[in-house]
Amino acid sequence: MSIRVLLADDQELVRAGFRIILETDPSIEVVGEAGDGQAAVRLCEELQPDVVCMDVQMPGVDGLEATRQIVARDDLAASVLVLTTFNRDDYLFTALQAGASGFLLKNSSPEELVNAVRVLARGDALLSPDVTRQVISRFSAPADAHAQAATRGAAEGGPIDDLTDREREVLGLLAAGLSNGEIAARLYLGEATVKTHVSKVLLKLGLRDRIQAVIFAYENGLAGR
Repeated sequence: MSIRVLLADDQELVRAGFRIILETDPSIEVVGEAGDGQAAVRLCEELQPDVVCMDVQMPGVDGLEATRQIVARDDLAASVLVLTTFNRDDYLFTALQAGASGFLLKNSSPEELVNAVRVLARGDALLSPDVTRQVISRFSAPADAHAQAATRGAAEGGPIDDLTDREREVLGLLAAGLSNGEIAARLYLGEATVKTHVSKVLLKLGLRDRIQAVIFAYENGLAGR
């Protein structure tokens, strides 16, 4: 089964470059191209891709709004990989909060782009160490202390109470950007056991992936516990 990819970027040359890179991998098929966010949503309906490579700045409906619309649709199963030339926190956090499963700069290597598409296609999230550091920096900033306290209070008595002590520990290590293997080494557990704990954390908290888990942990003051 090939990985079906939709490219959304307002620059035709950029789309052509991405197509060439992705189609060097025989398991990836670029099934369509869109020049703006509205067309991306429409083509998602028609083509049912597995992954959408989404630019941020496009005319009309931009990539962030298109991401929100695609992720909100139960009839669309595509994961969204946001690609941008701008390494800006506001794009990053808006994209993640909109439901993107990955975030990649356009100056990344061809190998990184192909790997990102593969990661998203198998249902995982692409949370690189650089992105994790930005999330940690954002939610650890003193200016966010009041917001953290408020959301922490709102979290008490909610689904967080359903987590076991071990699951809370795993969530805290996720928030530190550790992989399953690193968490396993830290807690002296098997990697399969850690994967089970991560899955239970996501299920109990109603989260889609590790990216949402990291943001959730920082917004609710659970990081570092």
